[in-house]
Amino acid sequence: MPSVAEDWPCWRGPRLDGSSPEINVPVHWSATSNIVWKAELPGQGHASPIVFGERIFITAARPETEQRLLLCLDRSTGNLIWQQTVLAAPLEHKHFLNSFASSTPATDGKLVFVAFLDRHQMFVAAYDLNGKQKWTVRPGPFASMHGFCSSPILYQEKVILNGDHDGDSYLVALNRADGRVLWKTPRENHTRSYCAPLIRDMAGRSQMVLSGDKCVASYDPNTGRRYWVIDGPTEQFVASPVYHENSGLVFITGGFPDHHILAIRPDGTGNVTQTHIVWRTTQGAAYVPSPIIERDYFLVVSDAGVVHCFEAKTGKLAWKEHLGEEHASLISAAGQVYFLNDKGVMNVVKIGPQFERVAQNEIGEKCFASPALSNGQLFLRGDKHLFCIGRK
Repeated sequence: MPSVAEDWPCWRGPRLDGSSPEINVPVHWSATSNIVWKAELPGQGHASPIVFGERIFITAARPETEQRLLLCLDRSTGNLIWQQTVLAAPLEHKHFLNSFASSTPATDGKLVFVAFLDRHQMFVAAYDLNGKQKWTVRPGPFASMHGFCSSPILYQEKVILNGDHDGDSYLVALNRADGRVLWKTPRENHTRSYCAPLIRDMAGRSQMVLSGDKCVASYDPNTGRRYWVIDGPTEQFVASPVYHENSGLVFITGGFPDHHILAIRPDGTGNVTQTHIVWRTTQGAAYVPSPIIERDYFLVVSDAGVVHCFEAKTGKLAWKEHLGEEHASLISAAGQVYFLNDKGVMNVVKIGPQFERVAQNEIGEKCFASPALSNGQLFLRGDKHLFCIGRK
């Protein structure tokens, strides 16, 4: 068993950055070996699974019936415990790489929070662990030719969602207990974006950093008040930020139409475009896959599948390697980073100054959802199945 075991309760895990402190993690598997179970999912989607105790929660959509679903599975067996139709509404227009169930749910162990699009409104719902709906709200409009994705992020008593879209964009915090709005902060540039915010204690204060709306910005997650902002460096973003404690830098990668990586000092106030970017590059930037910090390295994989490994403090390139077209975000554990490409091939790479592949594993299904890692087991969502990999 792992010496440190954790639940994986939301997008990118308990620290919102894809990292895990677990040691005894799966390294080698195939479609037929080291699989604890394989469960067929009654719908499609790109949302990641989340894990809490002995339960797994995941969302799915049935385009033929226009249903958006929340599923609860038994962690030990993969058997379906319950299934609820969260929403039945006309399907939105979307990008061919998006899905109708792309927002990863979140749980605090008491309630499970999900977000979908109901015609032209963001739709957020909360369910208890037995599948009973507790509340629903529509906190604001949402319009995008690329479809919807806004994964709920939990902070204290709040459920926080990004409402960047092609209209009156906003960030909103809802009360976990009843869904009422605690704060709602308008965004200035009315541009679609899909970044889930990163919440951390940085530079002596709690900060919520996200890229999108033609900027990179930091907010107080308690009030929604903005601390600082960097203009640009491009219009649209998908990948989530990460934070490197040793250097005190926060990193973003994006986006469209231009690709950039920025390393930012998060101790500013107001507009810090000219003062707080420590290093930047256009080399190796990702649009969709979120990057990762492991030890003193910043790793990012482009959508085309080219990995760049930088020294986090300096931006010096350590190595680069092509691993296959990729849209899933990176996770790390035991000094290794897991790269899941669109064909369902997982490359496990040891962190260091040179590229060192530990394993290459094929699951036999296309994969666009980001992995989850909990208690020595890896959970991968394929086109049709959810896989539990590791020890029973």
